[in-house]
This record gives sequence, C-alpha cells and structure tokens, in this order.
Amino acid sequence: MPQKNRTVRGVLGGLVGLVGLSAVAGLLVTASVTPVLAMTGVAGTQALTLFNQLPENLNPGTPMEQSTIYATNTDGSTVELASFYEQNRVPVTYDQVSPVLYDAILSSEDKNFYSHGGVNIGATVKALVDNVRGTSSRGASTISQQYVKNVLIQQCEQDVDTTSETYNDDLQQCWQDATNARGSKGIERKLQEMRYAIQIEKEFSKNDILLGYLNIANFGGTVYGIEAAASYYFNTTAANLTVAQAATLAGVVQNPNTYRIDKPQGTTTNAKGEPVNTAEDGYALTKDRRHYVLGRMLADGKITQAQYDEADASAIEPSINPPTQGCASAGTSAYFCQYVKSIVLNDKAFGETRQDRNDLLRRGGLKIYTTLDYRIQNPAAEKMAEVVPANYDNDYFGAAGVSVEVGTGRILSMTQNTQFVETPTDDLAQTSLVFAGDQVHGNSGGFQVGSVYKLFTLIDWLEKGHSVNEVLDGTVKTSMKFTAASCGGGTMTANTKEIGNFGGGGGRTDSVMNFTKNSLNSGYFAMASKLDLCEINKVADRMGVTLADGTKTTDENVPYDVLGPKNISPLAMAGAYATVASGGTYCTPRAIDKVVGPDGKDRELPASTCTPGVITPEVAATAAYALQGVMGGGGTGQQANPNDGTPLIGKTGTHDRWSTMMIESSTKVTTAVWAGRWKGQSDIYRKRAGGYLLNEMRYPLAKAAQAAANDAYPGTAFPKPDSNLTRNVLTEVPNVVGKTMDEAKSILETAGFTVAEGAPVDSDQPANIVAAQTPSGQAASGTTVTISPSNGQGTTVPGNLVGMTRAQASAALSGAGFQNIEIDNSCNPPNAVVTTSDPAPGTATSKSTNVKVTCQ
Repeated sequence: MPQKNRTVRGVLGGLVGLVGLSAVAGLLVTASVTPVLAMTGVAGTQALTLFNQLPENLNPGTPMEQSTIYATNTDGSTVELASFYEQNRVPVTYDQVSPVLYDAILSSEDKNFYSHGGVNIGATVKALVDNVRGTSSRGASTISQQYVKNVLIQQCEQDVDTTSETYNDDLQQCWQDATNARGSKGIERKLQEMRYAIQIEKEFSKNDILLGYLNIANFGGTVYGIEAAASYYFNTTAANLTVAQAATLAGVVQNPNTYRIDKPQGTTTNAKGEPVNTAEDGYALTKDRRHYVLGRMLADGKITQAQYDEADASAIEPSINPPTQGCASAGTSAYFCQYVKSIVLNDKAFGETRQDRNDLLRRGGLKIYTTLDYRIQNPAAEKMAEVVPANYDNDYFGAAGVSVEVGTGRILSMTQNTQFVETPTDDLAQTSLVFAGDQVHGNSGGFQVGSVYKLFTLIDWLEKGHSVNEVLDGTVKTSMKFTAASCGGGTMTANTKEIGNFGGGGGRTDSVMNFTKNSLNSGYFAMASKLDLCEINKVADRMGVTLADGTKTTDENVPYDVLGPKNISPLAMAGAYATVASGGTYCTPRAIDKVVGPDGKDRELPASTCTPGVITPEVAATAAYALQGVMGGGGTGQQANPNDGTPLIGKTGTHDRWSTMMIESSTKVTTAVWAGRWKGQSDIYRKRAGGYLLNEMRYPLAKAAQAAANDAYPGTAFPKPDSNLTRNVLTEVPNVVGKTMDEAKSILETAGFTVAEGAPVDSDQPANIVAAQTPSGQAASGTTVTISPSNGQGTTVPGNLVGMTRAQASAALSGAGFQNIEIDNSCNPPNAVVTTSDPAPGTATSKSTNVKVTCQ
C-alpha cells in the first residue's frame, strides 16, 4: 500500500518529492569532499534552499550530570558522601578513556570519523530516500550525527516536567521522537541532524565530538556515559577496559536497552514470546553484536588476530556494580547529608522554585563541598552507635549530636542513633527526620531543651548590670511574681514549688554562680523575677534561636520559659552557646563551603552571616566564667568533660522526665547533644540500655564529640570576666529591732533578704517584738537575717535607785518585777541610802536576775 503522507513538514514546508531530495543528494554527493562548503553554496535547487533554512545553531551545552556531596576526610582529603542523579553519568576527559574503546566505537559506528565533515553523504542520502519510500527507517548516522541526536534527546528530557504523572512516558517519547520517526518526520530529523552535525564540526575538534558522544550516550536504563557504563557493568573504569569489555560496551550503545547485560532474565523476547539475551543464553544478542564489533576492529587493524580470538571466545561476564544515590549511601553521615540536601531544595541560591532546585540537584552536575569533618564525625558516630540503640523500646527514644565551629557557624559533625531511610516506615529504628535540625532543614519539630535555655536568663541578668556573685533567695515559692511588660504583658504569679528542683530539693539562698553550676531551677526563677520574661526571650531571639517550626521565642512569654519548655532544635542551641564562646558573635549555621558547577566555576552559596556584638564581650566573658563552673568539680556537666586540659563552658538540660540535653564548648567548637523521646512523653529515668542510663547517655555522647573537636581544633583560655559583673554586691540591712516579728519579716524579705527566727531573748520589750537581729549594717543580697523576739521576761534595774532608802529601793525593784532582791546590811541604819547595785541602775535584764543593793 502506498505511503499516504510523504511530505516534509515544518521548516521543509510544502511538498518535496524525490526529485527535490535527489537534487539535495546530487549536490551533497558532488561536494562530498567538502560538504561544509556545499552546504553554504550560493546557488542551488529549491531543496537546497529549504535545507539551508533549517536551524543551524545547536548548543550542546552540558548533559545531565549527577550532583555529588563531599566531606573532609581525617587526612584532610575530600571524600564523597553521596550523589544524586536522574541519569547516572560521570563525565571523563579524553585521556581517561582507553584507546581500545575509541577503536571499538569508531570501527563499529563510524570508521571514517576523522575524514568526513560530519555527514556520511552517500549513506545519509540513501537513508533519506528509503525513508521517503517507506522501505527503511535506518539512521546511517556518523558519530557527529549521533552526538547531535543525543544532545537533542537530552535537551528534550531536560524539559520534561519531573512532577508530571506521565514523566516516564514523556522521557520515552523524547527517545522515540529522536530515533524512530518515519516518513517526513524522519527526513526532517535526518536533515536537521546533518545541519547541526556540520555546524558542530566547524566549532569543535574531532576528539571533543567523540568524547562528547561517549559522555552523553545511553548504555541502558539510567546508565549514561562510558565511565558510568564501565563502572556499572564491569566494576572498572573507562581507562582500564579490556578488548572484550570495550567491544561489549561499543555494542551496547547501538541498542542500549536490548544489549544491556544487567538483566539475567532477558531484555527482550523472540517471536514465540520467549525471553532472549539472558544470562542463561550467555547474553546471546549482545555477544553477536560484540562479535560484529570485534570483526570490524580486526578488519580495520585495530586489534591482532590473537586479541580477536581471545576476546571473541570469552564469555560475557558482567560484574554489576549498582550505583547508589541519595543520602542513604552516606552511612553514619546520612543525616548531615539530608540536612545539606534540604538546603539545596529550599534555598533560592539553587533556583527560584523548589522544582528548579530539585532538577538542579538531580541533573545539574553540582559538586557540593560541605563543612563535615570526619575527624569529629567518626568518633562521634562511633560513640553514638555504642551508647544509643537505634530503637530502644519501640517508644520513640532517640539521640542526636551536632558540633559547630565557633566564629564561623560551620557544622563539623552531625550524628543520630537511627538508621536513615527516605521512605516512611513503621520501624522506629529508621527515619528520615533530622533530629538536630528544624522543620525546614530536617522536617523535625525540635525538642523541649530544658535548662540549657537558662543561658538567656543569665545573659539578660548580666546585661541588666547584675553580678554573678549576687546572692538571692533561691528557695521554692508557692507564689512568685513575674512580668513581661516589655512585650505588653502584665504581671504573672507562678507557683515555683510545683516545678521544684531536680531531685526534689527546696532550693537555697546562694549566688548566681552556684545557681548556674548546680542548675538550680528555683534560683533561676529568683533571677527571672527581677527581670522581664519577654526580655529573656528576646535574648534567645537575638542569639539565633527560633522554635523549630519557625515561630519566634517571644510569641509567648510565661514564667516557665526560664526552664526551656519550648521546642527548639539542638543546632539552634549550639549556635547560641557558640555565640558566648566567640565573645559575642553569632553565626548562622553553615553546612556548605563551596559549590562548583559542571563548568568548573564556583556558584553562589546560600546566605550565611556572622554578626559581631550580639552580646558584648564583657557579658560573653562573664557568662563563660559562670558556665565553666558547670564543667568543673561538682558541676552538673562534669561527666561530659573530656578532662584533656581544654577550658570548657557548658550547661545541662532536662525537661520533665523525657528530654535531656548537654551542651559544651571550647573557644573553637561547640557540641550539643539531645537524648529523649522524639515523640510522646514516656519516662526515661531509671531505665538502662547496655551499660547506660537513658537520662545519662548525653554525657558520653557529648564527651566523645568534644574530645575529638578539642584534638582537631585546640581551644584556648576564655577571656577574664568583667570585674563589675563579678563584684560582691552588699545591701543595707534594715534595722527591725522593736518591730513585730511579722513586720520585721516583711521588711527584710522586701529588701531581698531571707529571714530566720532565732530563740527568744531577754529584753525590756514585750513578747513577739524583735529584740535582736544578725547581721546588721550591710550584707549580700539574699543573706539570711536572724531575728530574735523578746521572751516577755525582760525588765530594767530602776535608773534612780541610787540615793533611795532601803524601803524605797526594795519597793522600786519589786515594782520592776525583780523576784530575787538582796539588800546589803549596810542599808540597815536609818540614814543609809543606796550607793550601788549589781546589775547597775538602768541595766536591762531578766526579772529572774538576782539584784544586790549596797548602801552607805
């Protein structure tokens, strides 16, 4: 049956029959020695004019390449973490390909490659005529034309919407349109290939075209390029291919999905529907194609008879080396990898839309050099695996650690107890959540960080001019007043006794230094009661802390904020402590040091900043002075101290009974560790896994990471604290002698002192009246003042006793309440008067005191 539609559409325009095509063919054949000149001739037939009207500019661009994330190895070298690709391709240079592979490709595909001008004139024209007649759809393409075809396929594939439900079908259509079009479409395609092939021959060297073809060509499935093919099929490199391997791959590229050798069950079927090209039949189709390639190589003198015989007789024995992609291949660094991936997918430095950014990661050939340092990562990950099970009790117990370089924000380490998987699972040992990150970078909701949040109360305390040596009443209170006036809030009252202290203690009067060292909740409530809750949360905000969901710490301001009940990422808290360690400079977290595009040029990095003066150097130094006490003897963080001589600051944190933290820092590296329930609130105390209590796992984890950090980044001494912020603060003690006991207690407590009641004492005051107090004058704020009431038995020896007669003296003393009166015989004479008494006249004493009177 005659073919109905045999016209060339589009740019060919109208009907061009065999006469027109023959004219083109005649001109091309006539000019076969110099085809490029023929294509630019001044005069010609209509067909030649139409041919010249085809687009002639093809920019091969860069084929889709895998993107790779790198880290720094223990020896300082660069090591691959993970790769991401839509097409598994590893571009190579000309010298990185074995000459035998070039010979195999050229002998089987285009033996005249180095002598033609991009087009095999006779074969191409015959293919065009056959297409018009409908007798064949063969290509007869040169390597240059095949390169063009692959470039066009690649450009088509790059335009396919990766989010489309028809994504795979659309990709297949790109291949179909470029390779299997018949009739007028086939003619147009072939002429366009010719036009482009002639153009690239003028612009690129032969070697560049040949290499470009080998780097872009498909070798079956998602394997693209000769290096990926050599690695995948034979677990070798393009430079080390044997004659048999090279001939096999040169055969595969001719029909990739038929001749591929990674399908033991077969790649196609015969007329009977039986699988062929299987492992069982020795990959017969591929072997036949290899036989052809080897024959062409022998005929062209590229291999010897002995090489031919050996290769042709050998079995096809693939050594499949499946490529791995995605963060799962990063092992114990997978969660850091996922954090980096989240940056690429969310930061506009990598594209305007999320789809653009995803396409760039999977197609753009980026080389992403990260901040991860295996000198810290490896020891931290090893300790994590040793201490924390991936799934302790099927109740969401987890742990994470992160180390950050002080003064830069570079993330040096990120570990997690679970196993990384991309897909949702019910296995609690596996998750894709990055515990150290937040909602945007890790899809994590953060954790209640506990007392590590006390840092911000300490900073605000110092910024308001208070001293770390001030003494406060740090006992629990059933009613304590707080304010958040700076955010428009009013006065609030809280029962701090309900919260209490770790271990159930009632608190004590002590200094801020000791409150910090011992993480005394009631002590920090006492500090916060003298500050503004909103100002405390503003400090956290200023030091880079937001809630894991992106909301601000100041959105809600309540007394219990002091103890860290808000969900915050460990990385954010690490950044805050690094601010103290740096002397007041806050740096945003940074995971990427450099990004190189496929053109070898550095790309724009995600924005990161370091802001000096977030807190003053004086405040930072004094806060560090207080926080060093945590890591020393008796401090709550001493178990996490590597004791390697490196000065450290630190803070422990516990929220209720399900979330714990440990943060420590040198002047160079800050480490933050969280351990607890990543979902739910089940108690973790008094429970063991291996040799560790769940609530104490944070200590060995932080200790191991910080020890490695101290070794790789040696810390120095922290600056000396500010003298004004460490001063001993003395306060005038009100004189309450003569006041009722209740009045005296109220006066002293209002002045910031703690009150203790002493034993009743003799006094001339009535009962329940303060007769004595200790101390008086000046004392440190919060000092305990002992007040002693009168026992009500006090009296005074009459001051006018001297000069009285015996009878008068006896009456006066009896009237004063004295019961034991001894009057000397010298008072017996009628004219005798009192000259002395013991106790002396005017002395305050007890009514039971024996008073002796002497006369003259």
